[in-house]
Amino acid sequence: MRQFCQLFRQLDRSTGSQERVAALVAHFGSVPPEDAAWALHCLLGKQRRRLLTARRLREIALDATAMPEWLFQASHAQVGDSAETIALLVGGSAEAAAGIANRPQEDEARVDADQPLHRWMERILPGLAALPEAEQAVEIQRLWRGLSVEEVLVMVKLLTGSFRVGVGAGLVIQALATLSGLESVELQQRLMGPFEPSAAAFNELLQTEASQERLSSRPYPFFLASPLDAGRLSDLDPAQWLVEWKWDGIRGQLIRRGGAGFLWSRGEELINGSFPDLLEQADPLPDGLVLDGEVLVWPAGQARPEPFAVLQRRLGRRNPSAALLRSMPAAFVAYDLLESEGIDRRKEPLQQRRERLRELLASGVPGALRLSDDLPLSDWNDLEAWREKARDAGAEGLMLKLLASPYGSGRRRGSWWKHKLEPMHLDAVLLYARNGSGRRANLYTDYTFGLWASADSPGPDASPLTSLPMDGTAPGGATPGQERRLVSFASAYSGLSDAEIQELDRWIRRYTTERFGPVRAVAPVLVFELAFEGVQRSSRHRSGLAVRFPRISRWRRDKPAAEADTLAAALALIPH
Repeated sequence: MRQFCQLFRQLDRSTGSQERVAALVAHFGSVPPEDAAWALHCLLGKQRRRLLTARRLREIALDATAMPEWLFQASHAQVGDSAETIALLVGGSAEAAAGIANRPQEDEARVDADQPLHRWMERILPGLAALPEAEQAVEIQRLWRGLSVEEVLVMVKLLTGSFRVGVGAGLVIQALATLSGLESVELQQRLMGPFEPSAAAFNELLQTEASQERLSSRPYPFFLASPLDAGRLSDLDPAQWLVEWKWDGIRGQLIRRGGAGFLWSRGEELINGSFPDLLEQADPLPDGLVLDGEVLVWPAGQARPEPFAVLQRRLGRRNPSAALLRSMPAAFVAYDLLESEGIDRRKEPLQQRRERLRELLASGVPGALRLSDDLPLSDWNDLEAWREKARDAGAEGLMLKLLASPYGSGRRRGSWWKHKLEPMHLDAVLLYARNGSGRRANLYTDYTFGLWASADSPGPDASPLTSLPMDGTAPGGATPGQERRLVSFASAYSGLSDAEIQELDRWIRRYTTERFGPVRAVAPVLVFELAFEGVQRSSRHRSGLAVRFPRISRWRRDKPAAEADTLAAALALIPH
């Protein structure tokens, strides 16, 4: 455990990629394989199992230190992270642990810190979760007394399933490639999907020849597109490019190997349980086949797929009902063929892979499997015309792919581009703010915005007021039309510059009207333009609407709150 915490410290404090890779290589090469396996499991973000809640650990920390809850909350507001707050309170030297009653000898408690990582992950941490509450509190406090601040931090994050450190999977795989001599692309494929941490699994991962049985259900690493750099297209021949719709679904790979079917999401989740209808219709496909495409809800005979909000209702359902399958039938729009007849086709040019795919889907496969459309393009001037039609087609933009390109791994600029629709925009009024986290824990950076609605709209949030000058003078009166009210519409935390965040933070503190725990209600007078990818009706939200990917596009200092947009304007953006 201590060696893993030392690695955590090195990775957290280092700034250069080479330094981080060197630390990873040294760790993987020096610890036993069972510990290396668990370290890899955690570093790749696969350790998401929550053994105890952060609330429960906070209760144990409060009991250990006799600290009042209000003081813990104030400390948390300054630190910005619950696990770090607990670690600072209970971990470290004897002085830091002095508030814990009946403290045993530190030497006795430190024995646990010397236990290897695999023992912590397989026995100590699960054992804590299984204890009755009273015994659990005593044992956790005993462990804390023997751990440093850093070790308590790691322990709490592992217990809550929130462990992460600022190192991407690419650096971890690069370190494994340096250690083993294998290609990074090969290791990336071997690590797709779940990784069961064990000495055997780690040793097998680094073997020159991978187990075919282990790879039988594994997807390939996904090839990702970059936002379009239109300036790089002008000198290129449009005839050498494939243009297709960019669908708003779940990117996935449909696999047929060993007489079984597998459906993997881009997030490396096996989603067979959510889409049994799709897998059933894929049964006639030949073995040794991998298709790359998009999972959508698309009823037969319908000209366009259902919006993403409909697809969301199927996600995460292990056993969807027959009624749900009938009302929301899944479809797989195939973009690419990555493997056929058990042969890896990724190095073939896209044009050749598409020909194979077209032949496959023309041979009588069920209607739930569709080939993505080729959109004709004779001149680059036609590109914008196609993009303008995307929303009518139920798509979120265009994909441009070089016909001569192989299927790569990750994001490689130049051969695959995405050209999304311009986002939707509405001007909304700032209603609430709360603290950020981490380095922004002491700033109000998370904001909730409202739109105007009629007085009989449910759930009014605020009284209408006129603009409030940034010079600090108080609001002068009510807006014309007292029958209107502001209703919460969307929350956003990105889009402002650091200087704007600082300025807005000062304003929020000065013009707070009410407090609800960490949330402040503010005078509803500042207007911000919000950008978002889509809007749908939703019974779960006060406004009756759900917004996709909202962010702040600009601060509308030129516009008073009375001129912000309405819920009716938002409703008009919903496609019909």
